[in-house]
Amino acid sequence: MRFIDRDEVARRLTYDVCIPIVRAAMIAYSRGETKQLLRSIIPLSSDRLFGVMPGAMGAHGPFGAKLISVFPENFARGVQSHQGLVILFDPDSGAPVCAVHAGELTAIRTAAASAVATDVLARKDSRRLALLGYGEQAATHARAIRKVRDIESIVVWGRSAERARAFAERMHSELSLSVVPVENAREAVRFADIICTVTSAAEPILKGEWVRPGTHVNVVGSGFAGPVEVDNDLVVRSRFIVDSREGVLRQGAEFLRAKEAGLIKDEHIVAEIGQVLADDIPGRRSADEITVYKSLGHVVQDLSTAWALYSQLE
Repeated sequence: MRFIDRDEVARRLTYDVCIPIVRAAMIAYSRGETKQLLRSIIPLSSDRLFGVMPGAMGAHGPFGAKLISVFPENFARGVQSHQGLVILFDPDSGAPVCAVHAGELTAIRTAAASAVATDVLARKDSRRLALLGYGEQAATHARAIRKVRDIESIVVWGRSAERARAFAERMHSELSLSVVPVENAREAVRFADIICTVTSAAEPILKGEWVRPGTHVNVVGSGFAGPVEVDNDLVVRSRFIVDSREGVLRQGAEFLRAKEAGLIKDEHIVAEIGQVLADDIPGRRSADEITVYKSLGHVVQDLSTAWALYSQLE
């Protein structure tokens, strides 16, 4: 049984490799070609979580599960908040064949999924990116979104001005473009074409009234029912597209809060991203439309990328 560690995942799972894999996986998911159960989440203590995500890439495809812990306080220690393994089973023998570092895989594939959504939902002339959050996902999203749009400038906001400033300096050095920290979220999104919310916020940090017509928003930080990053107004005003309809109807915090307030019904989810990618349902319909991609993260993204890494070793 092979083990693919964090360094190997980071080295081999580039965004040029990962983005097409995730794109194909989400199309397969929306076509019903994959098999999966809704993720199970066990609250441990405070905001610590343990999750299990099982699935299969088809009746005769590789299968397995992601076992993942989420410890938000790790960020302050310089350690990944997501820790765990993706376990792969061989589709021919049924034997476990590989374990992959889930923290690094999750960081890369999540940003790649946002890039896939951005590619079909953001305006083609989008140049300005706003990041709400300065953690690991902010960095991976900055790298991934640049693969699908000609980003000319990035604005970043987070609760700690010092950390936002340090993030901006680091990403400016890495990406060789303007990365500017600002004092509040409203200022961050004022001129944005693309917004990524990548925080652990329990209450909304982005309001719909701040978002310009024509903006695309990737809502990424909350992966279960409870904490929300954007307010009801943004959910209601947007063309709302998700990675998994079933997942968001059960665990999509922002959607569920707006629904509980009586502002929307289940039909407000206009499509899964796989349906848009397959040209089954239109994504953006006009230059002035606000589009939202609600990302929970999905096991087919983990299995498809992990299997690609394992297969290359054979």
